[in-house]
Amino acid sequence: MHAYIIFLNLGIIKLNHSVEMKREETVDYHIKSVWHAISRMYNQQASEEGFTTAIGFVLININSKEGTPATKIAPQIGLETRSLTRMLKTMEEKGLIFKKPDLVDKRSVRIYLTEEGKRKKAISVNTIREFNEQVREVVSEEDLNGFFSVFEKIQFVIDQVQTDKGVDINKPIFEL
Repeated sequence: MHAYIIFLNLGIIKLNHSVEMKREETVDYHIKSVWHAISRMYNQQASEEGFTTAIGFVLININSKEGTPATKIAPQIGLETRSLTRMLKTMEEKGLIFKKPDLVDKRSVRIYLTEEGKRKKAISVNTIREFNEQVREVVSEEDLNGFFSVFEKIQFVIDQVQTDKGVDINKPIFEL
């Protein structure tokens, strides 16, 4: 029997009904707290430019030259289609994107970046690059490789849990 930890905002978590863990000892606590800090930092920088981190991630996933089919964006960034539809509408209203029928698949719509959308995408890409360069200045290549290796193993566990439950696995793909 497998027991999996889900992040809980409690002081102590019981695992396998015998091992007690403080939340600071769980993997998910550290992942979630660091991701929230990164997200806040990205949102602060994006808000100074008049957009959000979520919009930045959508922009990053739209091909600057060929556009991107609308149906491909949601799975790439792990969003529900309904949420993406609302976000695309907002982005269109802000003049960041425009839609055109797909020339190959007439039933599909492609999303293209406006000049302003390309500018905001460049800001998003540069923000991500700068943060990663700063991390690489304080984290050795060996430690970073170990970090990536651990995250691959965590992703493997997540994929196993999802597969065991019959869930389709979608991994984000970011065009930087």
